[in-house]
Amino acid sequence: MDATRTDLLGTTREDAVLTLTLNRPEARNALNLALTEALVEALRRFEADESLRVLIVTGADPAFCSGLDLNDFSAPNAPRAQVAEMIDMWPHITKPVIAAVNGAAVTGGFELAMGCDFILASERARFADTHTKIGALAGGGMTARLPYIVGPRWAKQISLTSEPIDAATALRIGLVNEVVGHDQLMERAKAVAKTIASRRPDLVATVKQVIDQGALATLQDALRIEKAALAERKQRGSMAWQVQK
Repeated sequence: MDATRTDLLGTTREDAVLTLTLNRPEARNALNLALTEALVEALRRFEADESLRVLIVTGADPAFCSGLDLNDFSAPNAPRAQVAEMIDMWPHITKPVIAAVNGAAVTGGFELAMGCDFILASERARFADTHTKIGALAGGGMTARLPYIVGPRWAKQISLTSEPIDAATALRIGLVNEVVGHDQLMERAKAVAKTIASRRPDLVATVKQVIDQGALATLQDALRIEKAALAERKQRGSMAWQVQK
């Protein structure tokens, strides 16, 4: 096993499996500009490295990712588009990506998890969309991917109330594939990743591509609708995000 850690992003390699750990536990792994840039670089390196076959992303306890750091991104002219562009990278990676959600996945962190191929969750996992609570519109796929995954009725309840759902509910509505004990999460994620990595990479890539292309026919339209709504809102004036006290 080869492990390295920067201040913001931990990297662990075990054979053909790479694990990225968001490492801002004091901020519940919120995405600031520096962490966003580190993730972009890590994803590019993973995609380009032919010896790596599967990626796991998780967070340093106690959270998975609490969304955007409003210290960096609440101003009307903040570079929030960079975070949306980073989140958009996840579903376009040609190799399998597993989200190991160990705690709260909120708004941008929720969008990041949904951009992965599937989610394995700790019993401590929580999911919430706070866009309406802070006076914002989604730009990273929330209002497109969430109804696609769980259906429009659950998506409306989650997004319109901003109330979190627990791991058991997430499993019941199809948001996550499995819920395991907190201490078993990474062991289970690595076992699944190693199984996938043992398959022929060209076959895995083809299967992933066929499933994605077949499944995304209507989601692409939904994503265009979301982007158009965000662009229309921006034309009416800059949006200042409301920092919760």
